Amino acid sequence: MRTTMYLVAAIVVAASIAATLPGVQPVAVAAGRSCSTLAALSLPQTRIIAATEATAGAFTRGGSAPDARTAAIYKALPPFCRVQGVIQPSGDSHIKFEVWLPLTGWNGRYLGVGNGGFAGSINYLARPDSNAPSLAQALAGGYATSSTDTGHEAAGTDSDWAIGHPEKVVDYGYRAIHETAVASKTIVAAFYGNNPAKSYFNSCSNGGRQAMMEAQRFPSDYDGIVAGDPSYFSTHLGMNHIWNAQALMATPASYIPDAKLPAIQAAALEACDASDGLKDGLISEPTTCRFNPATLLCKGADSDSCLTQPQVDALKKIYAGPRTSKGEQVFPGLLPGDEAGTRGWNYWVTGTKPGTSAQYLLGVVGTAKVNLDNPSWDFKTFNFDTDVAVLDAKAAKTRNATDPDLTPFADRGGKLLLYHGWSDAAIAPLASVNYVQSVVSKMGAKKAEDVVQLYMVPGMQHCGGGPGPDVISAVSGPLADARHSVQVAIEQWVEKGARPGPIVATKYKAAGTPAEGVARTRPICPYPQAATYKGAGSIDDAANFVCTLK
Repeated sequence: MRTTMYLVAAIVVAASIAATLPGVQPVAVAAGRSCSTLAALSLPQTRIIAATEATAGAFTRGGSAPDARTAAIYKALPPFCRVQGVIQPSGDSHIKFEVWLPLTGWNGRYLGVGNGGFAGSINYLARPDSNAPSLAQALAGGYATSSTDTGHEAAGTDSDWAIGHPEKVVDYGYRAIHETAVASKTIVAAFYGNNPAKSYFNSCSNGGRQAMMEAQRFPSDYDGIVAGDPSYFSTHLGMNHIWNAQALMATPASYIPDAKLPAIQAAALEACDASDGLKDGLISEPTTCRFNPATLLCKGADSDSCLTQPQVDALKKIYAGPRTSKGEQVFPGLLPGDEAGTRGWNYWVTGTKPGTSAQYLLGVVGTAKVNLDNPSWDFKTFNFDTDVAVLDAKAAKTRNATDPDLTPFADRGGKLLLYHGWSDAAIAPLASVNYVQSVVSKMGAKKAEDVVQLYMVPGMQHCGGGPGPDVISAVSGPLADARHSVQVAIEQWVEKGARPGPIVATKYKAAGTPAEGVARTRPICPYPQAATYKGAGSIDDAANFVCTLK
């Protein structure tokens, strides 16, 4: 009886929402299914492992006891139907996925969530400072939602699973996300008795690459797609990480220890913080920054406040980005301004010692194992004149989402919203600018404007965090509205034709902790606009800024 009541309530909500969405006709609602009967659902190349009802606040995961934040989020979850399954599109495929279906308060939409790094696990809960939603956040926002491990189980920086398994590399590259979307929407329709009114995908990093794969290769999977800090040019991103590793490990003297990162950041801020007209601890327009690492050259003995000549040379190469001997850019370099931040360069670029950074594990080791299937490959031998085309020929078809022609996606009304943190130390921010410019070149400015929107976020690190206001993608809670959230903004664009304008980004005093209060708000602007201070009022209040072309 309880399940039937939940289903009736959910179906009524879904029908009501569908009736209010432009272009969506009300559908006669069928009786739907109880949660447990979904276990018998027959889907191509798919096996449903379990379909169980989770009562409000009762969901837990196996293993060690959760931390206080995780426990609180799970305890606040509404009742839902949890469907677990495996998809096997090839003989070596084993794609685990889960679909979570609200038993009450379904908003009528389906939201697919992605994975960072090399995936390897279901995305149950995002880290506190991440803008990429997870199953838990999506469910709390009223969405039917799904996630996949992309076909293997491993830590996000572990690439051993790829050795000798080309089909698993294909699953990770693009197939698992598409197959999960198809299966999940079928399950949603079977449960509620009608299709979701609209379908969305929202993720960051590798999840941003997954998002762009969907828009380019499977344009009918989703109506609206949010791609944050996307690793879409995956082979060349790997080359960027190889370039940085070569710079830092050219000689033992080239390595820059994390103890020197605060001095680098301080010098960069001294050179460029005020270049946008406001000294606020952020380099809001880092492309105009002309910071010269040579200003940090040690005048006497080596210390944490200066750089040796080999370290200056390495830093210049990291900012410049990989190039051929003729100066042709292979991938953009990193930008100055947040080298010493938490999860900044010490995590992504330098590591605690040579060969330990996330860039090294994802880009150098990952290139060897995932792209080349050759664990013994020596990154120091990579030649940027001759090997770029070789690596692209080997892996671009599986890993890259670089196609600028979004016409099939646009023709069915699809919308793609990208955002990227200017302080991203994992993926050079200008890569996203380059992609949007390629779309404009391919489709023309008018058609491109109808399908893609880009936001560049000052002071935001990879997918969140950093010194600037960084919360921009809430799917539940007080900031889940079109003024503060790119997710709600794209829903308004898809469902009402309202192209997104400025989004107010929020910085909490403690990362991911609204209860501690707001430290700063700032508008992020549709690129190439940037936020300009009006000249009066608090610089911590978005109301005192306006978006302008610089």
